[in-house]
Amino acid sequence: MAGSHIPTSAHHTSVDTCPLTLVSSVESGLSERLAGHVDGHLATFAEHMREGLLAASTAVGLEVMAELMDAEVTALAGPKGKHDADRATTRHGTEAGSVTLGGRRVPVRRPRVRTVGDDASEVPLESYTTLAAADLLAEGIVARMLAGISTRRYPVALEPVGSDVEQAAQATSKSAVSRRFVAATAERLAALHARRLDDQRWLIVYLDGFGFADHTLVGALGVTLDGTKVPLGVVEGSTENAAVCTRLVADLAARGLDATRGILFVVDGGKAIAKAVDDVYGTLAVTQRCRRHKERNVTDHLPEDERPLVRRKLRQAWAKPSAAEAKADLEALARSLARKRPGAAASLREGLTETLTVTRLGVTGTLLKTLASTNPVESMIEIVRDHAHRVKHWSSGDMALRWAAAGMTAAQAQFRRVKGHRQLPELARALERAVGYQPTQADVAHAATA
Repeated sequence: MAGSHIPTSAHHTSVDTCPLTLVSSVESGLSERLAGHVDGHLATFAEHMREGLLAASTAVGLEVMAELMDAEVTALAGPKGKHDADRATTRHGTEAGSVTLGGRRVPVRRPRVRTVGDDASEVPLESYTTLAAADLLAEGIVARMLAGISTRRYPVALEPVGSDVEQAAQATSKSAVSRRFVAATAERLAALHARRLDDQRWLIVYLDGFGFADHTLVGALGVTLDGTKVPLGVVEGSTENAAVCTRLVADLAARGLDATRGILFVVDGGKAIAKAVDDVYGTLAVTQRCRRHKERNVTDHLPEDERPLVRRKLRQAWAKPSAAEAKADLEALARSLARKRPGAAASLREGLTETLTVTRLGVTGTLLKTLASTNPVESMIEIVRDHAHRVKHWSSGDMALRWAAAGMTAAQAQFRRVKGHRQLPELARALERAVGYQPTQADVAHAATA
């Protein structure tokens, strides 16, 4: 409001309607109209503080909401009680409605406006439509369930919004919460797979398979030119299943993931993912095999007492700035393992060259650590698992995908730019050289002004 501040709950502004959210959604003229009522709102806030901060904010929110709707009606139909022969709309009483407050549906009286004339029709109020949107409740349900609140405990886990509101609020049943959560997470999964990818310069795509809820999923995390991390997609199926992995990578390409200027695909230890990238992108595929996965795969073939030495030699080789020297050291290590530990030697040789892609690109320092493993996408996966750890019964792969998509979307809010993001312009140029891209005049002009 103009020149004033109304206290709100810092923990609920993302999922619950509060006064500041309401005011920010209307034109500045309405906030000026409300400015004269600040003292009254503060009095209401103070009166309800004994029931909690959210209850106080809710009480003020209901008052502000009523004034916003009244202001919109006045803007449409003119001042109440003043005749205007030229008016195109007129007031038409009120009717029962409901809005979302504090994770509940709360009944309100909604003013009505209709056009005049023989073909009179209802005029929707933007303020009410915004506040009554069902997705506000869905957002609250998803946020709370991802935080570990079950459908059974959802109603009792809601914070108090004031005795008057509590008595009037519609009951939120276990089945209703479940239906809304299923619908909301299905929408998130659909939105994740419908998002166009041709509006960004993507430098890096992490692909990793992970066990989740008795299912195996494969997830994709993209990184833009400025280092922003964005979940790109998720499918159900083993990382050793070439058809599943190809479906994910092909979907990314179909949605606009263009590798013409070079994209670094950082993949886990599964052969199928690396093959899928190669099958879809061909000679444009620039693939880095995760060194941590490779290290585990090799040492898993060794007795415990032999693992520290081999692990140290692997890391020493990968630390060398020369890809040729690093490759020579790794091949020498494979030969030394071949006679006594043939399984470890074979594991090391498989995809050995692709563990050195970032070295060949000239990546160093902090960015090298970021790109040498799938840690960024694994961090996202851990957030997904944390959100779902209280779920005991998983009915289907679709349920796992919906929870994963909702968790990935929630994880994005916690993301920071990748470590070493200031080195990304150098990586972009190295990738263009690697795929033989010739910059256009537009590219040169853009680079000069960036």
